[in-house]
Amino acid sequence: MHSSLAVTTEGLPLGLTAIKFWSREKFKGTSRLKRHINPTRVPIEEKESIRWLENVSQSTQLLGAPERCVHVGDRESDIYELFCRTQDAGSKFLFRTCVDRLAADGTVTISEQMKSVICKGLHRVSVRDQHGNVIETVLELRYRKIHVLAPLYKQGRYPPLDLTVLHATERGKPKGRDPIDWKLITNLPVNSRRDAIEKLQWYSLRWKIEVFHKILKSGCHAEQSKLRTAERIVNLLAMFCILSWRIFWLTMINRVAPNAKASIAFTELEIRLLEQLAPAEVDGARARPPPLCSCLLQLARLGGYLNRRTDPPPGNTVIWRGMGRLTDIEIGFQLGAQLMGN
Repeated sequence: MHSSLAVTTEGLPLGLTAIKFWSREKFKGTSRLKRHINPTRVPIEEKESIRWLENVSQSTQLLGAPERCVHVGDRESDIYELFCRTQDAGSKFLFRTCVDRLAADGTVTISEQMKSVICKGLHRVSVRDQHGNVIETVLELRYRKIHVLAPLYKQGRYPPLDLTVLHATERGKPKGRDPIDWKLITNLPVNSRRDAIEKLQWYSLRWKIEVFHKILKSGCHAEQSKLRTAERIVNLLAMFCILSWRIFWLTMINRVAPNAKASIAFTELEIRLLEQLAPAEVDGARARPPPLCSCLLQLARLGGYLNRRTDPPPGNTVIWRGMGRLTDIEIGFQLGAQLMGN
């Protein structure tokens, strides 16, 4: 399953914009594939990588505003055909690279051109070491607009592109982990240190898709399905994707818009049950109607969140558990109401 998740610059997941399911019939790995053919000479339409192009087209069509979209991908998205497809769609892209492509007149590569670029700014970030401790480190920023060429065997089909290459390299050698070394390529302008930091922050949002997949696998246990046909598995995963997005959205909306109305996330019955199960007091009186942050806090408490002063905001796990308990309680309440009514 290859999915595309739409998120805002604040990290709020808006939902899936594209999804593709497929199964392999012949080769099960790229290393085995390379022993039979040269993958660089295979048209993109005959490779599994076509899913990246299809998802870009589907996402752009669904959202309807290509000029406002920035497609973000990890090193697996370093595909020249994908660069061209995104640009032709009128969208922007920000991908991490793993291929040292030909540049300028074809006699040099991107890495050779970037060697002459001086450090144009520093950026301090917080990371975790191997023990989970938060430490601060400094990144050196280098960026340059480069004339990038398609692979040799594809230059007759795909034109050269003028793209910006951004390198963020950790200063010094950290102990116990690999240094941060992000090599990004984009058709967005990067003309200052501020622009470079903005693009790094946007790329860091790529991790949101990993969180979504974690909820899908650990929360919904999608990989443990025992269904026997592809059609049934696809239908099940489609339902799981909706559930996973909702849990993720509930977690992040609490941080992006805590003072919103609770009705945007809960039904009237759910709000009443949450008030009765874990009532929240505001200035000695119950808030009417309760804000979204209050209901989400009570939901997280149902899932085991302790709400201590030093605790971080509720995460996906306690929201998932709380939603499960609230659903069971709601079903029990409705059954009890029917029995009493009878």
